[in-house]
Amino acid sequence: MPASIILSDLSLSTPDGRSLLSNIDLTFAAERTGLVGRNGVGKTTLLASILGEHAPQSGRILINGAIGLLRQNVQVLAGATVADLFGARQALDLLRRAERGEASADDIAAIDWTLDMRLEAALARLGFDPSPDTELSCLSGGQITRVRLAALVFAEPDFLLLDEPTNNLDQDGRRAVANLLASWRGGAIVVSHDRSLLETMDAIVELTSLGATRYGGNWSRYREQKAVELAAVRHGLAQAEKRLSEIDGKAQEAAERKARKDSGGRKKRAKGDMPRILADARKDRSEDSGGKNAQIAERRRAEAIDAVDTARQRIEILQPLSIRLPVTGLPAGREVLWLDGVSAGYRPEQPVLRDLSLTIVGPERVALIGPNGSGKTTLLKLIAGELRPLSGTVRVRPDFALFDQKVSLLDPALSILRNFQRLNPKAGANECHAALARFMFRADAALQAVGSLSGGQMFRAGLACVLGGVAPPSLLILDEPTNHLDIESIEAVEAGLSAYDGALLVVSHDEAFLQAIGIARRFDLSANAQREHGGIT
Repeated sequence: MPASIILSDLSLSTPDGRSLLSNIDLTFAAERTGLVGRNGVGKTTLLASILGEHAPQSGRILINGAIGLLRQNVQVLAGATVADLFGARQALDLLRRAERGEASADDIAAIDWTLDMRLEAALARLGFDPSPDTELSCLSGGQITRVRLAALVFAEPDFLLLDEPTNNLDQDGRRAVANLLASWRGGAIVVSHDRSLLETMDAIVELTSLGATRYGGNWSRYREQKAVELAAVRHGLAQAEKRLSEIDGKAQEAAERKARKDSGGRKKRAKGDMPRILADARKDRSEDSGGKNAQIAERRRAEAIDAVDTARQRIEILQPLSIRLPVTGLPAGREVLWLDGVSAGYRPEQPVLRDLSLTIVGPERVALIGPNGSGKTTLLKLIAGELRPLSGTVRVRPDFALFDQKVSLLDPALSILRNFQRLNPKAGANECHAALARFMFRADAALQAVGSLSGGQMFRAGLACVLGGVAPPSLLILDEPTNHLDIESIEAVEAGLSAYDGALLVVSHDEAFLQAIGIARRFDLSANAQREHGGIT
């Protein structure tokens, strides 16, 4: 029987009982499926349920074939090696003993003589070839992810379940993951916000609070279909609003006609033109008819209002964020950052950066690029004043803001509103609420504690508090801003940064993100070469 994963009438909830997904019917076959949706909607929980690690609230999961999982975050144990990730340490030890002539006859009978070759081939598929004896503590996060993916492929499952496989990977690592999936002949379910990777999918499944919807084709095809849906919803909203307006207009006309008729009847009764018994009968029929008509009109109006509300809710879900921001007033020739002959690192005898020079003038948008471990985060800490240079000069305008991946500039114990007031002490109450509303933190949403927010909400809150004030900073420094954000949040960040007229210095391996925010120059830290690239290449 072909490999498959079938979800039948599946409902999932969190451990505390909060409903996540209801009545899901999906079938995953031997194809590459991208799984997308907002943070917290239940993507990781769905993978855990498929693995049997999370019991569904109701429904069934039927699996044909073996499954291999790549988790987002895995703790590295002290002393663990590359071979441990492959589950091959004992087999390799036995092979090494045999090569030294120290194995018994029984040992030799159990030896896998192809193990070295197969390990090497699996690692080569991910473009990384450390020794099996290499300790994981010596590798970067991106390198460990590559080894874990290689170990997953080595096990030859029928289905790959990949939870954000390109997080923390440089461009070479991302290409290796894309190449692996391109050549994969089994099934793959890929939870990802990496739009370049999603372009290689055969189908996209979107999870929302309303359920799951499958779209055939890759990310671009999915976006086209969503655009058609948005146009249809907008048309539906316009029609529903028109219908409500017509009902209200007819109701007003009917009320006016009845008022005129009732007035005429009262005048006739007053004059005595009509026998009293006949006048009373007509009055009763009029009131009875008027009551029934009023009930019908009220029911139609309620239905029209419900149709308008439903259309508006769908518009809010589908409509991309669009933001207007105060201007920074940064002149084109104003220097915002200047580094001259800088060397920096954590040990004087082994600097991470050597003799580096960089200048950013006016509202330039510059990306720091280079492989994992080339010193990008070190450079950001240097600019932010968190690290002193070993030599050289660093000069930066004081009105800059640094966004790290944890958005540390926000106080997690305070609400979004209180954080805004803390960072913008001169803003009045109306200015605070208006600024937060532009970033979709309206009314009570602005009162949420920052520590309770998802990663996407937190980053959006940080942008709101920093960019929404009367005088935004003239330089924004961003360290991997799209890691751990869902695509909707990434697009909200892109909208905010597109509306920002100051300078940007960004570390990101997300090519789609860099293009969306208008990066015009790249500063390459590869091998500490500090080569510059103009435009998008």
